[in-house]
Amino acid sequence: MKKKDRKKLPLLLGGSLALAAATGAAYVYGVTDYTLRVAMDREMPASRALISWLQNPKKEEKEDPYAAFAEAQERLRLTPHFVVRITSRDGIALVGHWFPRENAKRVILAVHGWRSSWYRDFSGAAGFWAEEDCSVLYIEQRGQGDSGGTCMAFGTLERLDCLDWLDWLVQNTPEELPIYLAGISMGATTVLLCADLDLPARVKGIMADCGFTSADEIFREVARKSVPVPYPLARVAINRIFARKTGWRADALRTTDALAKAKVPVLLFHGEADRFVPVWMSRANFEACTSEKDLMTVPGAIHGLSFVVAGEAYKEKERAFWRAHDGDGVKDAANAASEEGV
Repeated sequence: MKKKDRKKLPLLLGGSLALAAATGAAYVYGVTDYTLRVAMDREMPASRALISWLQNPKKEEKEDPYAAFAEAQERLRLTPHFVVRITSRDGIALVGHWFPRENAKRVILAVHGWRSSWYRDFSGAAGFWAEEDCSVLYIEQRGQGDSGGTCMAFGTLERLDCLDWLDWLVQNTPEELPIYLAGISMGATTVLLCADLDLPARVKGIMADCGFTSADEIFREVARKSVPVPYPLARVAINRIFARKTGWRADALRTTDALAKAKVPVLLFHGEADRFVPVWMSRANFEACTSEKDLMTVPGAIHGLSFVVAGEAYKEKERAFWRAHDGDGVKDAANAASEEGV
């Protein structure tokens, strides 16, 4: 090698390393951006179908553990009820489904999960809540179903939507009735992030089933299993993209932080066989919570099916929670109804 060429070697190596670094960064950002579009956007990328085919080209049949509940889901969806429409504080059109009970003892604001629906996630609990004289408002989270919004915010914005829905309930239900927030999966995270907010005095508790602790931590869990980029490398891009879509970093809000300042009692459920949201997240929520709290983990229950697997034990947990926190308002309402009957 000539002396002149040897002098150029460090420049060539430096240029090659810079190009490799730029290429690597572009790859990380591209994979992260695509993954977050799948995770957050109302409309999934068109190439998602291609990815699904590449993962399962023979279209092998895989057992769907939720298929057995299709009839119950459809029955709840078609049950006559009132459709409620409000506008969120940031201008998003939101839709809810109101099931009032004639002699209600309490009111539940029910929040469904990620890429799901109100009638899917609560098809099991709906009958039980009706039997227990609960008026229920099942909402459709922003970025999903008939509600507006272009993306899901993993609880960061949806928690504020809950405040708007609570305003509607306060204005449209008897003032003596206690109100409870209930959520499953991402809906559980949404209601748990409300724990430290200034809630109406009528809110007596939060019931949360299989919620994750933050957008950041559920992204990390999913990335560990299925994304070909080490999470520490992807995290910077995730926070940047998440903030662009929602105004918040993915690691900005944690349920554990909200629960450390919780203003109402909290009841937690989680299936021990959950492979989507690991059970340690509900245990972390329980440990962090400083208000009155209880946790029920259900052996053998996968994601979102604790109610079905635990059956009567799950129901009794909720009954006990209501007995402890309904307060005198329910007794007054029951006495009034009794006097009217006389």
